[in-house]
Amino acid sequence: MSSSALPARIAFLGDYLPRLCGIATFTHDLCEAVSSAAPATECYTGAVNDRAEGYKYPPRVRFELQEKDLDSYRRAADYLNFNNADVLCVQHEFGIYGGPAGSHLLALLKEVRMPVVTTLHTILSSPNPAQRKVMNELVQRSDRLVVMARKGAEILRETYAVPEAKIDIIPHGIPDIPFMDSSLSKAQFGVEGRKVLLTFGLLGPGKGIEYAIEALPEIVRQHPNVVYLILGATHPHLIAKEGERYRLSLERLAEERGVKEHVIFYNRFVSPEDLTEFIGATDIYLTPYLNEAQITSGTLAYVFGAGKAVVSTPYWHAQELLADDRGSLVPFHDSGAIAGGVCAYFNDPARLEKTRVKAYEMGREMIWPAVAKRYIESFQHARADRKTVPRTAFAGWTLGSRPYALPPLRLDHIIHMSDGTGIFQHAIYNVPDFHHGYCTDDTARAFILCNLLDELGAESVHEKLEGMATTYLAFLASALNRDTGRFRNFMSHSRVWLEEAGSEDSHGRALWALGIGAARSRSEGRRRLSAYLFQHGLAAVDAFTSPRTWAFTLLGLHEYLREFPLDTLALSLRAELTARLVMLWKAYSTDDWPWFENSATYDNARLSQALILSGQNIPDAEALDIGLKSLGWLASIQKTQAGHFRPIGSNGFYVKDGARADFDQQPVEAQAMVSACLEAFRATQDAIWAREAKRAFEWFLGRNDLGLPLYDSGNGGCYDGLHSDRVNENQGAESSLAFHLSLAEMSHAESLNALSYTPRP
Repeated sequence: MSSSALPARIAFLGDYLPRLCGIATFTHDLCEAVSSAAPATECYTGAVNDRAEGYKYPPRVRFELQEKDLDSYRRAADYLNFNNADVLCVQHEFGIYGGPAGSHLLALLKEVRMPVVTTLHTILSSPNPAQRKVMNELVQRSDRLVVMARKGAEILRETYAVPEAKIDIIPHGIPDIPFMDSSLSKAQFGVEGRKVLLTFGLLGPGKGIEYAIEALPEIVRQHPNVVYLILGATHPHLIAKEGERYRLSLERLAEERGVKEHVIFYNRFVSPEDLTEFIGATDIYLTPYLNEAQITSGTLAYVFGAGKAVVSTPYWHAQELLADDRGSLVPFHDSGAIAGGVCAYFNDPARLEKTRVKAYEMGREMIWPAVAKRYIESFQHARADRKTVPRTAFAGWTLGSRPYALPPLRLDHIIHMSDGTGIFQHAIYNVPDFHHGYCTDDTARAFILCNLLDELGAESVHEKLEGMATTYLAFLASALNRDTGRFRNFMSHSRVWLEEAGSEDSHGRALWALGIGAARSRSEGRRRLSAYLFQHGLAAVDAFTSPRTWAFTLLGLHEYLREFPLDTLALSLRAELTARLVMLWKAYSTDDWPWFENSATYDNARLSQALILSGQNIPDAEALDIGLKSLGWLASIQKTQAGHFRPIGSNGFYVKDGARADFDQQPVEAQAMVSACLEAFRATQDAIWAREAKRAFEWFLGRNDLGLPLYDSGNGGCYDGLHSDRVNENQGAESSLAFHLSLAEMSHAESLNALSYTPRP
């Protein structure tokens, strides 16, 4: 294409220096390389912050967004649209964007009007449901997809059905380091006359450095003058989680194996200039990574392109770069093979030199000027494609057609209702009622909320959530009677259990919460304890007769089996409880009463939700069909002519062939409806279910029979119910948790673009 076709303004999005991570370095280097290759083009960057204070960015960064703040992604889209960017180049890695599987990014991509070229730094061949959802949306919203290896293109075609014509294979860029003898750079590091091994990059357990250290005794036996340089700071996220435990374990290992004097740790993030010097001093580079599924490695690309011999495990990027004797591949988790690969090079200098020359020659295709040229061609291609086939989905977005606006998170009342034991059941107005103490039902709901908010990345309350989640789980652990396998429910304010066994429903809710904890908690200790308690409380359910308990348990089982898919007891019980609900439906449902019982009482939508999940996960087409039919009927009888949600009232419920009770309306009913409808949407992608979820959620905000909000935006509490003439002004745990659980689930759906704008019917 001619130079006249060059974009006038190119925006880049990703982490950016001085943030210390590989994506930040890549975004910086790519932006600078493209700017140098196209000096008439204005290149600028949007940086993703992982901390509230941000970073001291250079002028190249024109806008910032907060990783966990969904609204900041929309503001970033506004900036890009208003400044008429011609192309947006996105650096994608699941872990650098907020929301489940980095789904907050989709809010930006849904609103920008310019062509989007997305560089995929990770491509999963076996994604979980949230990752697949995000990836499918990302593919749809991107005009072109850049991968750095042929294996990445293969996965895109086979796993995500991406047309080959939409994929550009562009190698990871590298600096243009001259081919030179390593001895010229060794003196400055005090290793002159020694054979130098190097590993560099942010340190973490997945790097497999322990296997390289285990290989050193044999390497040192054959080549006593060898030294292994381990260059790089521990990953900041690992530091925050466990400090320097991994690095210290490596240091201890080197001492135990008698090679302490042959290992040098440089615990810092080095500048590009310093890195060039370290690479120059290297004889052999080691990448003993533990997992095949790594589609790209910037560190490998840097050293390979500088013409260094590499001994590596066969992860995908290494397989491609080191083929045809351009390096040496050794099996995973095999220190003996690493030693063999290193010594084979040191024992055959001619082979070592030949490998270096081959690597350097191929590396000329990877230097930043060459890579920048190919990116510019991809940008031109994306613009030409957009002009040829305009995408109307982008054209209709305006400030007035934003996705559904949700209330901000405010947990003041939940925190006030909680203490070091658990969460109080009841409140007198907005003041905790000590007289009635605590219960497992509400503590289970509170533990679920903590996990959902943590998964959403509620950074502003993260520290508080950590403590609250631990307290709630400790309560559930105390509630389980190990002798009987039953959960107790009620505890007095003086911490005395008031029964030997609680209701079946409280047992089911506890299992539901523990299943979520086992599958979703980011704390290893809480995950393991949740799984332990879940396993010990599961057997009792087989004798239970409450359909809602079956449903609550099924919700927990579906979560638990995400983490433990081979648990035979869990699999068997899931099939059994699903069959019981299907049998109930067949026994009681008629054309004019398509329901599981002769009455619709409380937490009704959970029965439908459980079968919708079973239908997807077992899978069981009949269960899915029953779940959707029953939920459709429930939605129809809980919708007024005016179009708002009216849950079945608890003052009499709804008995077949009788009159339904319209009051007292309970928040837990609206919350169950929100959950079930969102599950139906995920199962069917039918927008009607997203609308029904919003209808139920708006009940909390005042779209109800009295036009009065149940949610107290002043403190984050929720009133206990809607009477025929007023709200119940007490703000108990069940009600307040019902609102916040609904808000969390709506936020989760919004981040996955389930709640894109649709006019109210």
